Order: sequence, then structure tokens, then C-alpha cells
Amino acid sequence: MHGMSVLLCFHAHPDDEVFTTGGVMRLAADAGHRVVLVVATDGALGEHPDGLLAPGETLAERRQRELERSADALGVSRLVTFGYADSGMAGTPANDAPGAFANVDVDEAAARLAAAIDEEGADVVTIYDPNGGYGHPDHVQVHRVGVRAEERTGHDAVFESSMNRDHLKRLFAAAPDMVEGARPPDLDTFGLPENELTTAIDVSTTIAAKRAAMHAHESQIGDFGPMLGMPDEQLRAAFGIEWFRRRGGPPGIHESSLPL
Repeated sequence: MHGMSVLLCFHAHPDDEVFTTGGVMRLAADAGHRVVLVVATDGALGEHPDGLLAPGETLAERRQRELERSADALGVSRLVTFGYADSGMAGTPANDAPGAFANVDVDEAAARLAAAIDEEGADVVTIYDPNGGYGHPDHVQVHRVGVRAEERTGHDAVFESSMNRDHLKRLFAAAPDMVEGARPPDLDTFGLPENELTTAIDVSTTIAAKRAAMHAHESQIGDFGPMLGMPDEQLRAAFGIEWFRRRGGPPGIHESSLPL
């Protein structure tokens, strides 16, 4: 197909794909581009409702199936799962497990990511900002591995997916009770300040697909619960723009689309 580009999004856990890149993935797919989703861990340490799993089913198996459904909703052409062990939330004992993604050799993981980038001929790659958005060890490792893969491949269109800290502060100031329980504990360390971001993409037309992807991750209702009941206009206000910092790009919002 003439003009087809490839967007490759690298994420830490099943369900991370929905909020920060779900919209750009759906937009890219709808524009005829190829979308590749690479997920580092099996998400086995996520919390989930009692009684959800079938007899003999593991959470990792369940989350793989949920991820496949979410990927369908978001227009993903190819899903790659590395299957590393989930490192758990910052400060938990699982952080120290030898096989946890946060502790794997960065070069080894970067070689796998670089192979996918090269094999797909990816035009744009998304990773996370250096703090992984909010300090989760697996998210920070996505940044490290992504940067190393960038070095290995010489790729020059690498975007750090993040949240706009100033936008969030404005949102919560304007509607303090908008999403009960969804306010991050410390907004001053969450995402990046607006003046460091380079790219703001309006994905408000993809809210239905994002909602479908959230519903696909049934085991993560604890994370998505507050959002599922929100009317579309609130979801658009909260998640209708996806923010990035282009590596090597000048600070300040200059771009309203990815170079696909």
C-alpha cells in the first residue's frame, strides 16, 4: 500500500498501551499505517478481582488474552510480547527478583527491541520518559531499554510518551472531583512539565476505541474502574490528547502529529 508507515509502541505491561498511546495507535491504523505493539512483561503482579480467573488459569495467561483483545480494538497489526517477569510497584519485594524486567540486562532486552524495530522498518518508535511517567521500575526500564535500542539502530524518530503535568494540574483544579481516586499522589513528579514536551496529538476521535480497550482489560478494573463510568466528554477531557517528548527535538510543543 502506497505511503504505509510503521508505528512501533514499546510498553511495560498489558494495559499500559491504552492511555498514553492508544489514540495514536488507532489513528495510525485508521490512516492505513502498520501498528506494532511490543509489551515487555507478563503483568503477573497486577491486582485483580477475586473469582475472576478460571480454574487453572494464571493471571499472566488472562492478561495475555486481554492484551490481544485490547490490541484488536486499537488497530494493532502485530503484537510482540517479551514475557519478562513483572517487577511490581516501586518499593515492593518483587523489585529485587533476579528475573524481573527491571533487573534484566539492558543490552539483552535492547537487542530484542532493536531486532523488532529493524525487522519492521519502524518509522516512529514510542518509549517512556526517564521516570517512566510515575517511577514504576518496569516503566523506567522501558525508557532505558528504548534508549539503548535507539542507539543500536540509529533510529531518529523516537518519542517519549508521557503525561502533561501542567495539563493534569489544570484539569484537577477545574474539576477536583472529576475522577474520584484517579488523582496521582504527587503531581510534581508525574509525567513531564508542558515546556519539556514537544508533541501534543488530539486523539479525541478515538475515545470509543480507548474505552473498548479499557473494557478488554477486565482484570485491571481496579485501575480502570473510575474511568469506565465516565461519560465520553469527560474521557475526552482527560485522555483526548496524547503527549510526547521527541528525543533530540527542541522543547516546547511544536508538533501535533507523529511523522508517519
